[in-house]
Amino acid sequence: MRIIAHLDMDAFFAAVEERDHPEFKGLPIVVGADPAGGRGRGVVSTANYPARKYGIHSALPISTAWRLAGKAKARGEPETIFLGVNYRRYREVSGRIMALVRRHSPLVEEAGIDEVYFDLSAAGSFEKAAEICGKLKKEIRNQEKLTASVGIGPNKLVAKIASDFRKPDGLTIVTPEEAEAFLEPLPVRKIPGIGPKTENRLAKEGIRSVRDLKKFSAEELRLRFGKWGPELYDRLRGRHEAPLQEEYEPKSVGEQETFGKDTGDLNLIFDSLLGMCGGVWKRMRSEGFRTFRTVVVTVRFADFDTHSRSHTLAAASGSLERLRFTAMKLLMPFLDRRENPRRKLLRLIGVRVEKLEK
Repeated sequence: MRIIAHLDMDAFFAAVEERDHPEFKGLPIVVGADPAGGRGRGVVSTANYPARKYGIHSALPISTAWRLAGKAKARGEPETIFLGVNYRRYREVSGRIMALVRRHSPLVEEAGIDEVYFDLSAAGSFEKAAEICGKLKKEIRNQEKLTASVGIGPNKLVAKIASDFRKPDGLTIVTPEEAEAFLEPLPVRKIPGIGPKTENRLAKEGIRSVRDLKKFSAEELRLRFGKWGPELYDRLRGRHEAPLQEEYEPKSVGEQETFGKDTGDLNLIFDSLLGMCGGVWKRMRSEGFRTFRTVVVTVRFADFDTHSRSHTLAAASGSLERLRFTAMKLLMPFLDRRENPRRKLLRLIGVRVEKLEK
C-alpha cells in the first residue's frame, strides 16, 4: 500500500518573523518588498493569517497590500507590520524542519523551502501514518514554535491537495477509496496544472468544480487540452503515479527586477537585464549546475500586462555570454512594435534558465 504525506508550513516566512519578534505576536504581518509608503513596486512574499483577513495574500502588489492595510487601520483594525525577506534565516529553520521529517521516513522529497513530500508506506496503514504525522507536527511545534499542515494520501497529488484542506495546523487523511469523492466538490483550480486562465475559461462554460470537469471523457479532454488531457482525466479521479525524488533540485534559476518607476530607458533596461544574467549564471554555478538549455525572459508592462518568451538552445551551454545574447534577443521585441506596438513603459523584467545539468 502506497502512503504519501505532504507537509506545508503555515505562512512560513511570516510565522518565523512572528516567532522571532514576540512584539509582533497576533498582529498582521506581511513579508515582501519595501512598501515605500504605498509607492513600493514589488510584491508580497507571504502574509500571515491576520493579514489575509484584510485581503492581503502572496504575489499581491505591495502597494495594494499597503492600501488594504491602511483601510483596515482606518476601520480600527490592528496595524500591519511590513518586513523584508530574510532568506538566510528561513533556510536555517527549513533545514532543521527537514531533518525532523527525515527521522520518520526513508524517502523524502523537498519540494521547496517550506514544503516536503515523504513516503510513509512502511507504516502499513493510514491510521499509523496519521499517528506519525501527528507526532511530527508536535515535534515541529515544540522545537521551532511553528505550525504545519499535513495531508496524507495514496499519491503526491492527493496528499498535496489534502495538506491545504484544513489550514492552518491541519491534518487531513484521504484513503485510496476516498480520493475520488474527496476531489469532486473542489474547485478545478485545485488540480495542479489548471491555472487562472484555464479556470476562467472553464467557468464561462459553467465548469467550476472537479465534478463538473469529470463529465468529459479522456478523449474529450485530449481534444481540449492536447496531450495533457488523458493525464488530467486521471488527476481528476485522484490517480497520479509520480514517484518521490530523493534529491531536490531546482527546475530553474532566475531573477527579476521591478523598476523604481515605469521606464522606457533602454540603457537602464539593458543594464538591468545584463546584470540579472550575471546573477543567474553565478547562482546556477554555485548550486552545482554547469549548463542550461532554455532561457526565459519575462516582461511586465506598466498596466501589469505580463508576457514570457523562451528559447531552447540546440545544445546545452554554460556560457554567460550565450545567456546574455539569448536573453537580449528575447527581450528586444518588447521594446519595439513587434511585441509593444503602443510603446508601453516597462514595470518589471526577469530572466531565468531551465533544463539545468550538473
